[in-house]
Amino acid sequence: MNISIIGTGYVGLVAGACFAEMGNDVYCVDIDAAKVRALRQGEVPIYEPDLPLTLQRNLREKRLRFTTDLTAVLEHGDIIFLALPTPPGADGQADLSHVRTVTKDIAAFLADAPYKIIVLKSTVPVGTNDAVRTLLEEHGLRAGEDFDVVSNPEFLREGAAIGDFMKPERVIVGTSSERAADRMRQLYEPFVRQGNPIYVMDVRSAEVTKYAANAFLATRISFMNEIANLCGRVGANVDHVRIGMGSDSRIGKQFLYAGIGFGGSCFPKDVAALAHTATANGYGFQILNAVREVNMRQRRLLVSYVRERFGESLNGLRVAVWGLSFKPNTDDVREAPAHVVIAGLLEHGAVVIAYDPEAMETTRAVLGDQITYATNAYDALRGADVLVICTEWPEFRRPNFRKVKQLLKHPVIFDGRNLYSPGRMAEAGFEYVSIGRPRVTPA
Repeated sequence: MNISIIGTGYVGLVAGACFAEMGNDVYCVDIDAAKVRALRQGEVPIYEPDLPLTLQRNLREKRLRFTTDLTAVLEHGDIIFLALPTPPGADGQADLSHVRTVTKDIAAFLADAPYKIIVLKSTVPVGTNDAVRTLLEEHGLRAGEDFDVVSNPEFLREGAAIGDFMKPERVIVGTSSERAADRMRQLYEPFVRQGNPIYVMDVRSAEVTKYAANAFLATRISFMNEIANLCGRVGANVDHVRIGMGSDSRIGKQFLYAGIGFGGSCFPKDVAALAHTATANGYGFQILNAVREVNMRQRRLLVSYVRERFGESLNGLRVAVWGLSFKPNTDDVREAPAHVVIAGLLEHGAVVIAYDPEAMETTRAVLGDQITYATNAYDALRGADVLVICTEWPEFRRPNFRKVKQLLKHPVIFDGRNLYSPGRMAEAGFEYVSIGRPRVTPA
């Protein structure tokens, strides 16, 4: 099929590379000329495992192209994907200005073009697909004849996006047009050969499904963090509680790990947007408001632990921070808990030396010279008083603890991701503070 993708952000780039990988002819457009030049050379602007190889392979095979020429891309595609940014405003409402602008451009083009399917891949509030259809109709176009609008939300995990796209657990297609539904089934059938479903439903249900899925996962995280905080007060171990809970098939094992909260481009934004939609429609979504409150509080937890141990003022305390991205296997620092922790440490006078395997430059773009950037994990420990762990990168899971102890001025670790066994940390001679587990003093 001939596929066009408008926008080469995270979603658009992954979708373009994966559609091309399945043999489609894909043409992507972006307004950033420098970015387009880099993509044509196979340079990927984000860290996402397997994406560079997938992109470069399809560039060589000429199944994937990039341009700044919107008209050329609109002419090319039988199915046109909108993968545009929808950043949250101060009130949590998604900014749809990019969607509206591009829709008007599409309307002008479709006046003299054959039937096209317009697919919203961006995460958009309920009613956006209807609004796009109405805007196109206001320009004299006929739904079902000149075009159809389809909701096709993405469910990609940063750090595993290529695998998620190539073998999705489910594909959601929102449309009332059987013509459009049939084309979307044809497009996605090669991706679900193992039998995973393609669900076709009404547009608004598809829109809600995306938000509901992310909001529910965020709710599980905040609930487990509340349980962890209670465990810390009553002397229980949240790891044991998690195992006991997760073995119930009605609950399951995923997203039950305690920590310092969620971040990234999806969960915070989608929880806020769904709460805003509920409020705008006269419904107070109390659970979501609590999820947001708990998450904001949880991200400040490690700073309070450090201050309990070293005093209200942290003036001059040198703190090594391991992990800057919001999760491992990405360089994305949007809403990263690590950045909230660092801000709190700096506010109380601490000096921060940080390391992350991939998110050094994305952090530098945000924090500049407010912190010192180490060349590796052990370099961050040199001269530091304590270690604070914010992201569960694999390389942090089994460090040389003897070396860690030698480099730190005080053998104290504040672990925001519960990477280590408290018993083993005691044996290794560390003072160890984690989330929802008994605190450890050296044996």
